[in-house]
Amino acid sequence: MPKYLTVASYTAEGAKGLLKEGGTARRAAVEKLMKSLGGRLEAFYFAFGDNDAYIITEGPDKTIVLLTPEEIDQAAKKTVKFQPPGS
Repeated sequence: MPKYLTVASYTAEGAKGLLKEGGTARRAAVEKLMKSLGGRLEAFYFAFGDNDAYIITEGPDKTIVLLTPEEIDQAAKKTVKFQPPGS
């Protein structure tokens, strides 16, 4: 199953909820969500800065695919025949 990176930022209201319920409750909620989608939570980290959380999951269909260095090596060896429009 592919791995995905989710980057999250909290609103002021969301941050209040996080402080009230705690970080472990938020991680548990994401873990439950991923299981319901047929995936799994691999890692959940809170961070300081522009983004508040970085979450790595495995799932059948999300938005940002993570590739291993070996997968990049394999992809770099593939050739693609592409004809630009108007050529």
